[in-house]
Amino acid sequence: MQSGAETPAAGHPYIPHIGDSRQYMRDIILGVNDGLVSMFLLVAGVVGGGLTTRQVFLTAVAGSIAGAVSMAAGEYLATESQEEVFDREIALERDHIAHHREQEVEQLAGYFYDMGIDGDELDTVVEVFAQDDERLLNAMKRLEFGVVDSERRSPIAAMLASGALFLVGSLASVIPFIVLDSPDSGLALASLLTAIGLFIVGVVKTRVTNTNPFTAGIKNLVITAVGAVVAFAIGALVDASLG
Repeated sequence: MQSGAETPAAGHPYIPHIGDSRQYMRDIILGVNDGLVSMFLLVAGVVGGGLTTRQVFLTAVAGSIAGAVSMAAGEYLATESQEEVFDREIALERDHIAHHREQEVEQLAGYFYDMGIDGDELDTVVEVFAQDDERLLNAMKRLEFGVVDSERRSPIAAMLASGALFLVGSLASVIPFIVLDSPDSGLALASLLTAIGLFIVGVVKTRVTNTNPFTAGIKNLVITAVGAVVAFAIGALVDASLG
């Protein structure tokens, strides 16, 4: 190497991966985003329907609690079911290795071949993994049905993340009807707080996805704004039809 020559990493810092929270990013983003959006659409609809400030507040509180419980329960059941499927697949894979080992080894060779490994290299790699049942199982878990132990999700952690963050997001549409007397003023403040919250969520998401924060924030705002207009119009229409 020439004196003073740059190393491959020079001027290019090492950026670590997200880590243990990666598998819960969906719950984090979905929880707070759903709390912001669904609760704002709910209050927009009932304000459009002519409810008083107190009635809107009670509706918002009931909606936020119901939404948080629903999110938490749904995420728990969905994650638990997914983990049970993985456990069943792993148990079945152990059975395959015990009773159909040759077929599993051939299947493993096919996966590695699809990755671009062939010839003597393929024989060597497959032989290394085929020497030990646990090693073969770990390879097949990842390659056959995409199970990585460090990426598996806790149903309880997913439940808490979804439910708690839904509540946090819903506060943007609850607080205005505590501090203001007019439903219209409350809706205006809820609109502002929700817009700020949605933009922040969009920006935070881009810290993980490395995409444009402004685009992500605006996309969130536009989708919610369209939904709010529809919800308000439907509420007003129902109110008018009921006389």
